[in-house]
Amino acid sequence: MNQERLMQVLLAPQISEKATFVADKYQQVIFRVASNATKPEVKGAVELLFKVAVESVQIANVKGKQKKFGRVMGRRSNWKKAYVCLQPGQEINFVDGGAV
Repeated sequence: MNQERLMQVLLAPQISEKATFVADKYQQVIFRVASNATKPEVKGAVELLFKVAVESVQIANVKGKQKKFGRVMGRRSNWKKAYVCLQPGQEINFVDGGAV
């Protein structure tokens, strides 16, 4: 895996009530990832960008919702998210912009 590809895999951290619950209970961090990303690519990208040790990665495909735009029914895009389980003692702090 080349570094250019790894830099494009992670799109954004998923910051929500559920994400903070998962982070506290299971020591996992949730990221929005590219739709063609694989588990080894996500693991390599997190380790490269945040300098932490990753234990495992689970990936989920999120289906886009059907929404109404005026009188026209539309559909939001499907996207992919990754649950990244960090090794014990590892932590990513997004407030400071990196690993702690």
